[in-house]
Amino acid sequence: MLNSLSGKIVVIGFGNMGKALVRGLQSRKHVSEIFVCDKFPLDPLEKSPEGIDLKKITYFSYNDIEKIDNKLRLKTGDTILLCVKPQNFLEAVERWKPILLGGESFPLVISILAGVPTQLIHKYFSYECPVVRCMPNIASTVDCSASVLCGSKKTSMQNIELAKHIFESVGKTWIVQEEQLDAVTGLSGSGPAYIYMIIEAMSDGGVKMGLSRQLSLELATQTVLGAAKLVQETGLHPAILRDQVTTPGGTTISAIHELEKHGLRPMLISAVVTATEKSASLAQLVEGKIVQNNS
Repeated sequence: MLNSLSGKIVVIGFGNMGKALVRGLQSRKHVSEIFVCDKFPLDPLEKSPEGIDLKKITYFSYNDIEKIDNKLRLKTGDTILLCVKPQNFLEAVERWKPILLGGESFPLVISILAGVPTQLIHKYFSYECPVVRCMPNIASTVDCSASVLCGSKKTSMQNIELAKHIFESVGKTWIVQEEQLDAVTGLSGSGPAYIYMIIEAMSDGGVKMGLSRQLSLELATQTVLGAAKLVQETGLHPAILRDQVTTPGGTTISAIHELEKHGLRPMLISAVVTATEKSASLAQLVEGKIVQNNS
């Protein structure tokens, strides 16, 4: 296990995921030199994001590009965290690549762009740069992400482990083959949204039956949290745990019958499949924009 990261880290994109990673790196003192590159300048009147010490990062926006000197020139051993949306990939590369890369320097590029394969990142950064693709989720903002990584064929296990170390600062990590990453996007990348809908619906059920909104939401949230923790800590299959709380002729089996009748499981399976297919199509969308811009 690495205790610290040598070299610079440049975070491109300061949205939810970019902020979560900066906060995670700072809280664990993983790296001393963090640079952030974003489309928009920081609002001096805006409150500092929770858990982030803005005094300990160097921030650049598009407005600063003409004034940036060589302090952002990266070398082999440095790291780029690419945290923009897939549709903004080309713009980000065109803006920042000339400033970050030069000569024989080949920093590690870690991308969280859904659906954008490592081959495409190699193509528009450098074929010599090691590339790691990662799919975290929004729970990274509370250090509870399910982050899944893969490396390109040119990327060493040492660089993959380094990326894993970075994402362990915001949750749990797994390493897979790249062809599995679209399915990961459909399951754990988009998964929090499915769970939010379940929590909301359970809470609405409580309200319909006379509970206050606040109590209903707190009970639904704690129930989902507790159920997930039981699966995680016992290692038992969810069906076994479900059976443990399903009394013959009781309330739970009556509710399960209703859920099965309305197709809860097929709907959730279809949601994962649909999100997976959408993730796979995003690479074509990005490549299409690139072809359009170059024509």
